[in-house]
Amino acid sequence: MTTFLNGAYFVINYIIDMGASVMLPIIIAILAIIIGVKVGKAIRSGLMIGVGFVGMGLIVDMMNDNMGPAAQAMADRLGVSLSIVEVGWPGMSGVTWGSVVATIAIPLSIAINLIMFATKTTKTINIDIWNVWHIAFTGAIAYAVTGTLWIGILGEAVHSIITFKLGDLWAPLLADYFELDGLTAPHGTSAYMAPIACLIDAIIEKIPGLKKVNRSINGLQEKIGVLSEPVGIGFILGTIIGFLAGYDPQSALPLGVKMAAVMVLMPKVIKCIMDGLLPISERAKEIMHSHFGEDSDFYIGLDPAILLGDPEVVTAGILFIPITLLIAIIMPGNRILPFGDLATIGFFIAIAVAVHKGNLFRTLISGSCIMAMTIWIANQTVGWTTALGVSVGAIESGSTLAAMDQGGCPITYIFTQLFTRENLGGMAVIAVIYIVCMVFAVMHSRQRAAELAAAEADDDFM
Repeated sequence: MTTFLNGAYFVINYIIDMGASVMLPIIIAILAIIIGVKVGKAIRSGLMIGVGFVGMGLIVDMMNDNMGPAAQAMADRLGVSLSIVEVGWPGMSGVTWGSVVATIAIPLSIAINLIMFATKTTKTINIDIWNVWHIAFTGAIAYAVTGTLWIGILGEAVHSIITFKLGDLWAPLLADYFELDGLTAPHGTSAYMAPIACLIDAIIEKIPGLKKVNRSINGLQEKIGVLSEPVGIGFILGTIIGFLAGYDPQSALPLGVKMAAVMVLMPKVIKCIMDGLLPISERAKEIMHSHFGEDSDFYIGLDPAILLGDPEVVTAGILFIPITLLIAIIMPGNRILPFGDLATIGFFIAIAVAVHKGNLFRTLISGSCIMAMTIWIANQTVGWTTALGVSVGAIESGSTLAAMDQGGCPITYIFTQLFTRENLGGMAVIAVIYIVCMVFAVMHSRQRAAELAAAEADDDFM
């Protein structure tokens, strides 16, 4: 038995170490063949997804290489000394997969998903295996901090259950705003931070003057033309950030052009991922309909990268680079300099954009709250992420490790605090806020589902 587990651990980690651009195509191609997609079409689907992730990686790397130094220069110009540079999800996912508990996460998550679907406690069928690392992170952190294996496995189970319920929660929203009918994005920062946006949206709706403010890219395009198009917004924001960093025009303007390229290329790259996922999604729907009837209600869980092609999401993601830095600077007691996750802040606020129906004004308000909570929690978990890094040999003892993505996850924070009880006051505050936000998220989801059903009924009538 031990030999089998060691062999499984080696094989799984060997594939994981190749990264999402290889791991996902292999998994998707195999899964597609298993469910009946023709071999050639299955291989093409896997390769298209790999191409999409390579393209997204190139864009993220370009943002890190160019925006990272600009962000650091902005902080230096403001005289801010933040001692811990966060490594972002690329670094933290690699550390997570190094944990023994992480190896259990994939089969455990699949088993829980199947049980929940069979018992009708979820409508989400998750095929986004790569992002199970978020679930694995909760278990790895809990195990690294408590030293107790069963607590780590319990953490993965709890996070898995919440993940699939989040998939159910956001599916109507994705169908309504992103027009992704039958799909959902249950994983990661997009899913677990969006409840905050639901509470903020409800509060804004109660403020007479504020609720009438509506700013979106489409609205701006009608007024100022090309400068409000994604390419124009990227150029303007990139150039401004360059000047705020103290760059001269010779450096600031190229930064603007590169951010314009991000705005234009990101949707095209995401389309590759969508093209790759389409055959398996269609085949999965056919199977589900044949077994449960044409009226069966279920959602295919995919990577939240499918949301990043929306112009409002890309625009908000770039806007939140300086906003997140400002939050880090003014937050009392903060030790973390956002860096590794700056290029992927779009993930943090993607579903929030849909919650606000593309209203950029509201997204800026809720997104600021999301990033503030993320940074605050990430500060509280520095000791935990560092312990995990040391336990898997990723860093040496005496070093520090932090990340906003997952390091700032309220689910992981609340669960682990229940067993460590290091900061019960902080846990209580976050838990109460998060539970209230979840209540509003459920109410918001039901409302959007009703609106979507009414719209479909009107279409059928016409």
